[in-house]
Amino acid sequence: MIKVVAFNGSPRKDGNTGILIRKALNKLEEEGIHTELIDLSGTRIRGCTACRECRKKLNQKCAIDSDIVNDCIKKMIEADGIIIGSPTYFASLTAETKALMDRAGYVAKGNDNLFRRKVGAAVVAVRRAGSINVFQTINNFFLINEMIIPGSTYWNLGVGKERGEVESDAEGMGTMDRLGENMAWLLKIIKNSTNT
Repeated sequence: MIKVVAFNGSPRKDGNTGILIRKALNKLEEEGIHTELIDLSGTRIRGCTACRECRKKLNQKCAIDSDIVNDCIKKMIEADGIIIGSPTYFASLTAETKALMDRAGYVAKGNDNLFRRKVGAAVVAVRRAGSINVFQTINNFFLINEMIIPGSTYWNLGVGKERGEVESDAEGMGTMDRLGENMAWLLKIIKNSTNT
């Protein structure tokens, strides 16, 4: 079974970022891929403290065990594909999304590159501008972790301010559909190549 786990870094659980992620996940599910969406809303995730314990213990865990990051890392390890979504906050990510990426990435790199050759996709909601920085920052996380990034018909973003407005962005919603299709295709190619 091929699995994709998605992380919604928006403080609004059912907001524009979640809508965009679900659009891509729906296409993955149509392609027979098992999906799971984890909302970071309502959680407090602290940033990396640079304690380096994850690199000393080599247990695939962050030393900070008071939030959901270790559960998220475990789900990332178990998945074949990872989607990370964030709204655009002052031309950057939400603090929760960045903290998750910093800590998960540090653990992964220090524990024999845990995410190597997994498929990764960024999803960004934006009101007007700044989304390319968010998109690139998430993709940089995938690239440093030796992951494979599928493309789409445009950068993986949707435009909307109020909750649900992205559904009116036909190009953005179409981009999510194609992202799901391309991600499913790539995941199946990788799975078939490793099974032969």
